[in-house]
Amino acid sequence: METSSQFLQEADVKAFDAEHRRKINFNIGKYNAAVQNGMQQFSNHELGRSRANYLKAQIVENLDKYLLEFESNFTKNGGKVIWASDAAEALKEIDKILTEKKTTCVVKSKTMTSEEIHFNEYLESKGMEAVETDLGEYIVQLAGQKPYHIVTPAMHMSRKDISDLFHEKLAIPYTDDAQELTLTARRILRNKYLEAEVGITGGNFLIADIGGIAVTENEGNARLSTTFPKTHIAIVGIEKLIPSMMDLGLFWPMLAQSGTGQQVTVYNTIFTGPCQTGESDGPEEMYVVLLDNGRTELLADVEKRQALSCIRCGACLNACPVYRNIGGHTYNTTYSGPIGSVITPHFKGMEEFKHLSYASSLCGACTSVCPVKIDIHSLLLLNRNQSVKNGLTTTSEKVGFKLWVRAMKNRSLMNMPGSTIKNFLLHQIFKHTWSKRREVIEVAPKSFQQLWKERRGK
Repeated sequence: METSSQFLQEADVKAFDAEHRRKINFNIGKYNAAVQNGMQQFSNHELGRSRANYLKAQIVENLDKYLLEFESNFTKNGGKVIWASDAAEALKEIDKILTEKKTTCVVKSKTMTSEEIHFNEYLESKGMEAVETDLGEYIVQLAGQKPYHIVTPAMHMSRKDISDLFHEKLAIPYTDDAQELTLTARRILRNKYLEAEVGITGGNFLIADIGGIAVTENEGNARLSTTFPKTHIAIVGIEKLIPSMMDLGLFWPMLAQSGTGQQVTVYNTIFTGPCQTGESDGPEEMYVVLLDNGRTELLADVEKRQALSCIRCGACLNACPVYRNIGGHTYNTTYSGPIGSVITPHFKGMEEFKHLSYASSLCGACTSVCPVKIDIHSLLLLNRNQSVKNGLTTTSEKVGFKLWVRAMKNRSLMNMPGSTIKNFLLHQIFKHTWSKRREVIEVAPKSFQQLWKERRGK
């Protein structure tokens, strides 16, 4: 309930923050225009969505088979696989590697899963430096914030906000020149690539038939993070599999179009293991941490397991009217927006995060834009149903519905004279919720039954 109350308080503030709304509408407006342009590359986008949905469904239904196939092929290339059942186990195993390498600095790129296990905070507690190298992630790290959006983590900040931040934190002369700000970050980060003993990435796709990890990006920082450090660790959710390398011909354009409106992202890399004999670059050692962290529990739920098909494009966030009003930080989770509201209660506990499934208008916009056709709004309803069946509703809600049911089933209570009493009760019940931002609910002076009798009498 504490998490739920915090969500409601922060949502109330953000929804009526005019400057926040201006920034988000501006940035999502640019995204929408780019997505429509990117759609033109497909002769039949709907067919592509159906194909992607089918392939991911095959993965989810046969996850054990494809995971073992990936592990077998990856280890043949000299890579090492670590299976982590939860965040604590993942951090423990990674810590062993970092300790062995006497690590003082880690560079990171393209890894939301590291946010999921609170990797940066863990490194800080161990006295190690974790440096985000993607520009958006670097900006929010400087600001002491979490990513606002799973694709564009600094979406909530204007150029002026970033200029002020760089001036304050990096002690550079104030400038609102975007190119100069980018070059400043680049100059600082280039030295970090050379200092770091370990590079950390995530993975957009795990490719079963070649034991590869596909990473898609626009800045090239993932390549730098895996080229200079001698050790590369990829932290990837177990659901990120696709059957074969040939399937990237579909998934890379679908991800790019839905994520940023591009035909294809600038840098697309496949890692199949450490540097091989005769190769001039690449890490000496490569590890893949296959993270469960609640995913198998969701997999066991036949009705909701399709949520594991998500490719983290962020399209549902941009389409969601709730997300666009309350913002990403309000969710207080790694994965925000509609898909985050579906999976977070299963990853982090229904009791603490069931309220997210109610933070939706159920308009279906999220489902209509999903490139792998996840029925997101229906899954939100199923989550709500599960929370009620598990008895996770509040006492006031239970009492309220019991009284409502009793009144609706009892003609005399429904027709009870005295709208003044009814209005007083409604005002007390809804004064901190509905009536806080809207006109108060007023009961009609006469009941329908009274009006009907009068009409028939005439």
